[in-house]
Amino acid sequence: MSRQFELAGKSGARYRYTAFEEDRFLPPAGANFVIAKLTKEGPTVVYAGETDNLANQTWRSALEKARAAYGEAAILTRLNVTRAVREAERSDLIEQHQPPMNG
Repeated sequence: MSRQFELAGKSGARYRYTAFEEDRFLPPAGANFVIAKLTKEGPTVVYAGETDNLANQTWRSALEKARAAYGEAAILTRLNVTRAVREAERSDLIEQHQPPMNG
């Protein structure tokens, strides 16, 4: 059973993200992703991104940088097929959480 986390954007919209194991099958679909430190209080977003193909793992270098800078970090994903929707959600999350790696 995968763990799910709800993240709020600046707009007040709430987005449900799912943690995953990095070695599992990744769908070749568009998705938003956040890299976060997971604590008992919930995720602290250190990076918010989007990709048109989750399977190509373009997020991996950002995850490695986050782990080098912040220690344990997890990747959380949310499938979104439409690029406009992904970009709007990413901007909404960045405005709310001010992730240090997006600065």
